[in-house]
Amino acid sequence: MAVATTTAPRGNFRPSMLIYDTRFRSFTIQVIVLILVVAGLSWLVHNLFVNLAAKGKDLSYAFLWNRAGYDIGQHLIPYTNDSTHGRAAIVGLLNTLLVAGFACVFATILGVMVGILRLSKNWLIGRLMTVYIEVFRNVPLLLWIILTYVILSEVMPEPKDFKLTDAMIAAGQAPKASMIFDGSVAITNRGTNIPAILLSRPLGGIDVGFLSLNFSFLASVLVIAASIWANWALLRRARTLQETTGNRPVTWWISLLILFAPIVALLAAMGFHLDYPVFKGFNFQGGINVAHAFTALLIALTVYSATYIAEAVRAGILAISRGQSEAAFALGLRPGRTMKLIILPQALRVIIPPLISQYLNITKNTSLGIAVSYLDLRGTLGGITLNQTGRELECMLLMMLIYLTMSLIISGVMNIFNNAVRLKER
Repeated sequence: MAVATTTAPRGNFRPSMLIYDTRFRSFTIQVIVLILVVAGLSWLVHNLFVNLAAKGKDLSYAFLWNRAGYDIGQHLIPYTNDSTHGRAAIVGLLNTLLVAGFACVFATILGVMVGILRLSKNWLIGRLMTVYIEVFRNVPLLLWIILTYVILSEVMPEPKDFKLTDAMIAAGQAPKASMIFDGSVAITNRGTNIPAILLSRPLGGIDVGFLSLNFSFLASVLVIAASIWANWALLRRARTLQETTGNRPVTWWISLLILFAPIVALLAAMGFHLDYPVFKGFNFQGGINVAHAFTALLIALTVYSATYIAEAVRAGILAISRGQSEAAFALGLRPGRTMKLIILPQALRVIIPPLISQYLNITKNTSLGIAVSYLDLRGTLGGITLNQTGRELECMLLMMLIYLTMSLIISGVMNIFNNAVRLKER
């Protein structure tokens, strides 16, 4: 019976040491596994090209430069049916990022509120939050998307219900439906009409391949990012001064100026104004029409994902020792400030890891919007483009690569934030 040795071998190197010497055995196993994996992948790739050749096909992404030939109702960059399939894929990607970004923000806000309220000492509030969580998370997300879309399409008034005729004015009658928010928003069974942002003096833009660079948007993003960084530096300086002298300077009005004054000045310089929707003819003109497919997907993702975030928040709060809150109460802190300043900051180390998974799920679950004809990445590249070009393998591989890249970026950013808020050992 061979016995593995852990002592330094005597004499020259022998091939048997690759198996029986623990210093080399781990490397041997890794090399063997690597060779098997590479061989398996090589066989799969070879088999793929052989089957494609048998069907008279090749692996090519030249179709991305061909004319798309279909319309996309919601697009954040200029797009027509004469645009290329590559530009249509970019439009779908931006639609995915838009609904995923809003859903992550709204689900986080709602989830934190529900998670805290579920721990409320008020019996009714606690039970209501429990019912909400159990109902929404135990019904498939796809059903919530379809149900929300049907409600918005069937319950909301028709555009003609907003019409106000001269006869109605003479008779002192009001239309069946009216706009909300001081006459700026109209919700109909065709969509939600909201004011559109217009600039009288935009900074222009340039097309770079499939992408369009809007200098006005980029300038706004840079100004907002710079304002956030400057405000962070201000607060950091205030904390340092407080730790040094014991006195914290008043910074709230300076923070407001730093955060809002630069972007307001930039928008004013570019001639910022709003284009309000107005009822003309048989429908609303002007503004932006937000399709119910987007609204239904956003609402369903928010209320569904918030249940899991709420449970993560509840688990994080319960993981904190009860003595923390008791010590805060003994110092005279109110329950609200105790939760904000003592409990939640410590609970983040428990909340953030499952929160990362929920953000990834939200991003990937946007593909379910195809059930209500929301043209995101799945609906454009993985739907219409795939059917028109017949390049199912290329479309699927590219779509998988894009989703993988988005997931890795989200995980990386959240892990950086997790390292920033975790407890530091001294």
